[in-house]
Amino acid sequence: MTISRRMLLAGSGALALTARATFAATPRGQQTAPDLFVGTGGHGHTYPGATLPFGMVQLSPDTDVERWDACSGYHRTDTSIMGFSHTHLSGTGIGDMLDVLVVPTRGPVQLTPGTLANPDAGYRQRFSAEHAEPGYYRVTLESGVRAELTVTERTGIQRHVFPAGAGHILIDLSHLILDKWDHGVLIDDASLNVDEAGMLTGSRRVFRWAKGRRIHFAMQLSRKPDRIVFYGDGDAPQAADAKGVAGKRVKAVLHYDDAGASPIVIRTGISAVDVAGARKNLAVEARHWDFDRYRADATKRWAPALAAVSVEGGTPAQRTIMASALYHAQLAPTLFSDVDGRYVGLDWQVHTVTGKDRAYSSYSMWDTYRALHPLLTLIERERTAELVGDLIRQTQQSPYGPPVWPLQGVETGCMIGWHSVSVMAEARAKGVPANYAAAWPNVRRRSFDFAMPTMDNSLGIKPYDTMGYIPADTVFESVSRTLEYAYDDYASAHLADAAGATADAAQLRKRSGNWRNVFDASIGFARPKLENGTWTTPYDPIALGHASKWRDYTESNGWQATFLNQHDVYGLIAAMGGDAKFEAKLDGLFNAPSTLPKDAPPDISGLVGQYAHGNEPSHHVAYMYAYCGAAWKTQAMVRRLLTEMYKDDPDGIIGNDDCGQMSAWFVLSALGLYPVDPVSANYVLGSPLFDRAEMRVGAGRTLVVEARGNAAGRPYVQSVTWNGRPWTKSWIAHADIVRGGRLVFEMGDTPNRDFGRAPADRPPATTGVSR
Repeated sequence: MTISRRMLLAGSGALALTARATFAATPRGQQTAPDLFVGTGGHGHTYPGATLPFGMVQLSPDTDVERWDACSGYHRTDTSIMGFSHTHLSGTGIGDMLDVLVVPTRGPVQLTPGTLANPDAGYRQRFSAEHAEPGYYRVTLESGVRAELTVTERTGIQRHVFPAGAGHILIDLSHLILDKWDHGVLIDDASLNVDEAGMLTGSRRVFRWAKGRRIHFAMQLSRKPDRIVFYGDGDAPQAADAKGVAGKRVKAVLHYDDAGASPIVIRTGISAVDVAGARKNLAVEARHWDFDRYRADATKRWAPALAAVSVEGGTPAQRTIMASALYHAQLAPTLFSDVDGRYVGLDWQVHTVTGKDRAYSSYSMWDTYRALHPLLTLIERERTAELVGDLIRQTQQSPYGPPVWPLQGVETGCMIGWHSVSVMAEARAKGVPANYAAAWPNVRRRSFDFAMPTMDNSLGIKPYDTMGYIPADTVFESVSRTLEYAYDDYASAHLADAAGATADAAQLRKRSGNWRNVFDASIGFARPKLENGTWTTPYDPIALGHASKWRDYTESNGWQATFLNQHDVYGLIAAMGGDAKFEAKLDGLFNAPSTLPKDAPPDISGLVGQYAHGNEPSHHVAYMYAYCGAAWKTQAMVRRLLTEMYKDDPDGIIGNDDCGQMSAWFVLSALGLYPVDPVSANYVLGSPLFDRAEMRVGAGRTLVVEARGNAAGRPYVQSVTWNGRPWTKSWIAHADIVRGGRLVFEMGDTPNRDFGRAPADRPPATTGVSR
């Protein structure tokens, strides 16, 4: 058994109820700015530095590399900065990246960072005057250096203003995330070199999370240093006339006798392919030395992304939360192909995309298939087509088939399932053009060829097929695997349809019913089953496993996993005994004591009863009331989650943002929409948070959502109209939304229990899945 992506720390309890907010109008056309520090505290794991929408470079300060809450390299509570590195992960539960650390400073040269507790023991610096906005970051370091950061897509641009006198810039290629679970050599090959023109280039191979990934860079400085000293392994200085160094842990110090004579601008291109790729990225994207012009261009690039959704009403804090969530929802996946189209595939070979195609990295698909990718199908249709085309290529190239968590050309196999099939099938259902049939051969292999190599995410697929479930005494996290593999079967059936594989599609749809084999109707819970066909005993729905240190659920327990059935909700309702019993079970989830076992991972956070908003398996559950005709309970709970689980504060995201999934949940739910089953291409209606919202849905069309009579104590939908006509359904189709139109909710302080109650008005059953 391998360690989960998240370190097993103490669990967290439920949030207390917040005071009712006072709503204030927002002037039409006025846009609230995002707060880039939202999520940088608590367990949000975001970073505040400079990047572009889905950009390759994320140039940001690093404050820590050793604890779980610094997975992004930064935590708002830290009081010293190590330096500025060029790649970061946003909101993940495992850390990696932090490539090419740059440390501008003065005084004696120090080659190790020191500690948070004692910054003076190394090159760490205390700081002040920190500021961040989309595409730009600045801070004043205790050395007196004022550091500014901005970016193009593939290059980082820095401007450092030194006080008068000597100063130096350290380039540290030994800098990376350190995890207590790491073993062996983390960097096995690194080099730094300077050419006759003064360009500094370098490479390293890292074995952190994405094991064996390579990163290359090319760096130019606006002012030539007076001398460069290279340092090899053990911080051994090289000869004074050395033009480079090779080893495992290499560094360079660029000395300026009068660093304060004028600002030092640094341009750095990166590439996963080779140094030549980094040089070309730099040459194409960074053609001048005007830092303010780069900053202005970055601001311009962010403007349409941040205008994709605009809102009126709500509180100032809620408008900031919305803007910040929209920002965080457009950081990943990250660009991975160079300007010449080259990238490293999951087969470790260099490939080239042509035309408008692009390659991407940082797909957190166990998380993001739920809301982030559905949001992008609305506000970034062209980008979605790029992503889907990329996932098709990755599926073809990977020895493991459809990816789940590819990072920098490496399939990490993190979490469970192969949820890229959901992203592809959803896009197909929504009419996004792509060659879906091209993905089918390797999707088929993943589904039916049990000799195909497996990683942690696909363990137990053979018994899943032959026995109909994964035995809890042979494979860890067996219950969650059975449930999530069933959803991937359902999504894969749609890709089989695209390839004309009718028999395979039918088999996959049948196998997507395997969720029933870990559902015990006698107690109404999903529970572990042994290889001999018996249930494990004793059973406690709060427990994470049936034996000491043996997990039956993935970052969840029996309460939360029981509802992990997004594609066959009506089958689950029937298995529980009908609408009334299903509704009562949902009530039981939200009203249960918010207690967890001592060994629960910190991901199970943001508890309302046993519902855990801080982790993804729960994200669709509040919307399931609509399927049993109790849409008013969805409305009440969604409004509660919107107002309790998010704040305009560094500790403003109740769990890891997970590459934008937590943020995307807020964006969609605040609009009154959520995709319980993304592949269905339908959205369940909830409770709009704002009086008025506009969403850009492509081709010049706009979705307008109005919530009339809205207020903090009025979360209940009284009636709905769509383009002026009564709308009695508790759901709406993607095909309707993307044509643009006006969705108007009349809100009230008491529930209209009849809205969406009639079976004909409930979300439709999934085609081909038994009820």
